[in-house]
Amino acid sequence: MKGMELTQDVIEKLEGYKLPQSLGFGRELAPIMYRADYKDETWHMGQIIPFSELRINPAATSVQFGQQCFEGMKAYNWANSSPHLFRPEFNFSRFKRSASRLCMPPVTPEIFADALSKLTMALENFIPNQSGQSLYLRPTLLGLDHTFAVQSSDTYCFILLASPSDAYFTKSIKVMIEREDSRAANGGTGSVKVGGNYASSLRATKRCNEAGFDQPLWLDAATHHNIEELSGMNFMALINGELHTPELSDTILAGGTRSSLLQIAHRMGIKTVERVMPITGLLKDIERGVCTEIFACGTAAIICPIQEIGEEKGAKMPLLDVNKMSLTFKESLLDIQEGHGDDPFGWTISADDPDQLYSRFLCE
Repeated sequence: MKGMELTQDVIEKLEGYKLPQSLGFGRELAPIMYRADYKDETWHMGQIIPFSELRINPAATSVQFGQQCFEGMKAYNWANSSPHLFRPEFNFSRFKRSASRLCMPPVTPEIFADALSKLTMALENFIPNQSGQSLYLRPTLLGLDHTFAVQSSDTYCFILLASPSDAYFTKSIKVMIEREDSRAANGGTGSVKVGGNYASSLRATKRCNEAGFDQPLWLDAATHHNIEELSGMNFMALINGELHTPELSDTILAGGTRSSLLQIAHRMGIKTVERVMPITGLLKDIERGVCTEIFACGTAAIICPIQEIGEEKGAKMPLLDVNKMSLTFKESLLDIQEGHGDDPFGWTISADDPDQLYSRFLCE
């Protein structure tokens, strides 16, 4: 832990901790976490503490009005080196946007860097080392004031949780076109990472699971005609050898993995197209054989091939190729994230130097 000062109760938690044989995604929670608090209009530096339940007023704004936001990011085990983070400045920038959208004070660069560095390094020995595995990190911001008046809080807590994890999905999936519910509308919170977006997706997810699918594919709320994203992943398709993805809007969450894949594809000489993607056009392209492969991407899932797309009570269309080009993309991305290859984009950074992290966050 490189000279880090930890309290005795934190040390005891770490000494008694062992990774389970089967991790899954997000099920195994690390025995420690980081917490910092905001009061009197100031963020106060936090510390590593034992993992525990939060004491929170049931009338708090985070409970009553959903005044909360979060991020998803990863630390990777590097051979002969300290753990590395992948594009943490992207997550810091998006975390700030999410906080501002819900009238919350963004966490300072100093605290974000301190939290990531300290928690990752304290858990260095518990980062799983199989390819595709990681220490999943969940920065979370919560409003604490208790009130039934619809207004923002004056006090907040920032917590950083950690979960040694596998990828969200470890095999190809089936997606159901969601024709009824909507995930986000223009002017709403679809482009930021807040809990309400995911709560509104649960009913459709339950329906699609009951129909034999794994994830719903969301269409735009205004027309239910254009593809947007999956519940926790962005959407991509290989059409005529080009990589197509819905163009960003205020109803689509800009994903770090999405952004990375577009740059990787460009470097590989593959044309990338960000555009409005009507669902009818995609289905015709699959039927004609010009759309050969579709897949989803996100921090938790990495890259997840889609083997079939269909309707809740209707046609189901298998894909010509499954995990062909998407596997190439995944291997290229993991080579960078896990330190097996070159990082021409400068995306990775060691977690053991909070000053270096801080300098990255200052630019965001």
